[in-house]
Amino acid sequence: MKIAVIGATGTIGKAVVKQLASRHEIIEVGNSSGQYQVDITDIRSVEALFAKIGKIDAIVSTAGKLHFGPLQELTPEKFEIGLRDKLMGQINLALVAQHHLNDGGSITLTSGILSDEPILQGVNASTVNAALDGFVRAAAIELKRGIRINVVNPTVLEESLEVYGPFFYGFEAAPASRVAQAYSRSVEGAQTGRVYRVWQ
Repeated sequence: MKIAVIGATGTIGKAVVKQLASRHEIIEVGNSSGQYQVDITDIRSVEALFAKIGKIDAIVSTAGKLHFGPLQELTPEKFEIGLRDKLMGQINLALVAQHHLNDGGSITLTSGILSDEPILQGVNASTVNAALDGFVRAAAIELKRGIRINVVNPTVLEESLEVYGPFFYGFEAAPASRVAQAYSRSVEGAQTGRVYRVWQ
């Protein structure tokens, strides 16, 4: 298969590329690095990306920014970070990808454990991740041509504990290599509308 990995140079993205590269042709896409660049918050940039790479069999997104901070200090502008980037950015990818995937292709997005297990200062992340899980379940029943869509919902990564560990006391971390298995299951399997929780 020909697979585009968006966010290919990030921690999860690198693990996904490593997991799939031995069996498939991988197109690495980043915000400022990789074979191609894209701004997922700008749908015109997403459309331009697909115009360049042409027809593919699968797209995997491990991209998206969130805002962490106390509820009392949240502003619409701060909240917009997660809504515009991780939520609408990935939805932009799905909306465009559905028209550029080969029949029977797949879309895999990324949410996260905070959709189910809220933490202090994680309101933006919980909202965005829950919305992504909901989007995937709903989109799955409308996609045409046998195209599938799933979302990987991982716990905090072992590799990210140095940065995010203080937010996740009491959570069991997972290595990126384990999380990457869920992306393999989504891309190379047959299910659709699934939320693959890598923490249960």
